[in-house]
Amino acid sequence: MEFGIFVQGYVGKRAESDPLAEHKALMEETEYVIQADKSGFKYAWASEHHFLDEYSHLSANDVFLGYLAHATERIHLGSGIFNPLAPVNHPVKVAEKVAMLDHLSGNRFEFGSGRGAGSHEILGFMPGVTDMNHTKELWEETIAEFPRMWLQDEYQGFQGKHWSLPPRKVLPKPYGPSHPAMWYAAGSPPSYAMAAKKGLGVLGFSVQKVSDMEWVLEQYKTAIVDAEPVGAFVNDNVMVTTTAICAPTHEEAVRIAASGGLHYLPSLVFRYHDTFPRPEGFPVWPETLPEYTEELVEVLIEEELLICGDPDEVLRQCKRWEQAGADQLSFGLPVGVPKEETLQTIRLVGEHVIPRIDTDPVHRTSRFRGIG
Repeated sequence: MEFGIFVQGYVGKRAESDPLAEHKALMEETEYVIQADKSGFKYAWASEHHFLDEYSHLSANDVFLGYLAHATERIHLGSGIFNPLAPVNHPVKVAEKVAMLDHLSGNRFEFGSGRGAGSHEILGFMPGVTDMNHTKELWEETIAEFPRMWLQDEYQGFQGKHWSLPPRKVLPKPYGPSHPAMWYAAGSPPSYAMAAKKGLGVLGFSVQKVSDMEWVLEQYKTAIVDAEPVGAFVNDNVMVTTTAICAPTHEEAVRIAASGGLHYLPSLVFRYHDTFPRPEGFPVWPETLPEYTEELVEVLIEEELLICGDPDEVLRQCKRWEQAGADQLSFGLPVGVPKEETLQTIRLVGEHVIPRIDTDPVHRTSRFRGIG
């Protein structure tokens, strides 16, 4: 199993007391990715969100990733996601951005796409549309066109229901052979199966505890055997996300978790991502989950809903995801935890956990694998 981190420009309540909170959040997250690169993580995923106050201010993730392409050396940089729906981003512009980042990163770019998970965000670009199911049609119409734009010398052009383009050379072409690995952001079990059918890796951003996800991962692995890939190769790969806090001692890790405002992030998730199934009893915004206590943190650890503890404990918790069939475990950072404690987690995981699980120096999504 490989390791990544996920950043999204999370500001939270800091802006209430600090007028520079937004700037600090964005710059801190560049530090997290740079440290993850030094610590042996293989992936860094950057979200694309719009209009989501407090939750995510990382709207121009192509600019963010372009900076990181120069600031890092080995880590693969992924769009988590680029939204290719024509009213949000014209597909040709998305193809151009992917290829440009592929050059700037030296083959280290990973192309994650998706439809968006919330009406407040996506329908802001679609006046008059009221049904989020409409986005599926737009995405399905578009996703198979990207490899054609990248691999055809002159793109044959496209005439669809939602966008069109006459024959044109889409430039630049990706760097090196083929094109970056393609992923899909999945928020429900049927989305995993759909991604497998198309030969896409999955970015599992809405993930439950390990035991509840095992059958979903197994279903994906079964379905991808018969994939009909939209790209030049099958990206047989599932990334799952979770929150992680690692400290020198169990007691310190629990203290950090209990004082980090961890309750607020999931409250914001369900404030904005109204396509996610809401757990029974989950409060409706503006109500939020209650603040975590150390006792509740211990319960979350026991229920496999939070990775938290000293390095040996975190190692055992990560191995549970490996046993469940995850190809990559990505840590959502930050979640309200102070910068130095977040950097400590990255460093400790890099020193004590990654070398004992990820022993393969080659990235599993490398385009150099599986291309014949």
